[in-house]
Amino acid sequence: MKPNHNEVLTPELKVKLSKIKHVALDMDGTIYLGSTLFPFTKAFLAEMTKQGIGYSFLTNNPSKSIADYLKKLEGLGIEADDENMYTTSLAAIDYIKTHYPEARRLFMLGTPSMVSQFEKAGFEPCTDSPDDVPDVLVVAFDMTLEYSRLCRAAWWASQGIPYIATNPDRVCPTDQKVVLVDCGSMCKCIEHATGRCPDITLGKPDPNMLSGICQRMNLEPSQIAMVGDRIYTDIAMAHNAGAFGVLVL
Repeated sequence: MKPNHNEVLTPELKVKLSKIKHVALDMDGTIYLGSTLFPFTKAFLAEMTKQGIGYSFLTNNPSKSIADYLKKLEGLGIEADDENMYTTSLAAIDYIKTHYPEARRLFMLGTPSMVSQFEKAGFEPCTDSPDDVPDVLVVAFDMTLEYSRLCRAAWWASQGIPYIATNPDRVCPTDQKVVLVDCGSMCKCIEHATGRCPDITLGKPDPNMLSGICQRMNLEPSQIAMVGDRIYTDIAMAHNAGAFGVLVL
């Protein structure tokens, strides 16, 4: 017998759902896994559009620029533009410009695609040299990581340089038979070597990404549903921002 979903919705839950005007979607593990689009994704997005509910794609993975993410989505058959995207790279850029307005030179552990996003925003990457002192250290999910650069990042952390982590994820979801060591684990490596933690860790569960959507769309947090596959990032951010959290398994 097919369940009647209305029977399991409490009056309180119905009221909360009736307020939703925008859906913030985690990407990897929620609408696709690695390079595989989930079979329900397109139908879900079409239904949201039909119901007049907007949607944005949020990701803690800063390894790709906005342009590269849009290209990936296009390759999967999903139409999106800059207004649909918010990544931890953008969150870090916004944070640095707000809290360190004079900062221009950054030492970054990140992919070339991510670095290009920072360069587009007016920042200059520092080289792996003790003489090239950065204004800010940025550690991100870096699949192109070189050991010497990890050691240099640890050095700048030990020297008291302002230190920002893009996201807290320990691993990145993948459909391959490998563990993708993510930013949170890299920061733990630096902490173990130097005793220093990041000054701030952006991305989910930090509420800034949802706050950005609220400002863009002129919405209240209670009008946004945050959908994701991780309690400690996606659902925690919904809680921290006062939004409605939806966990997919």
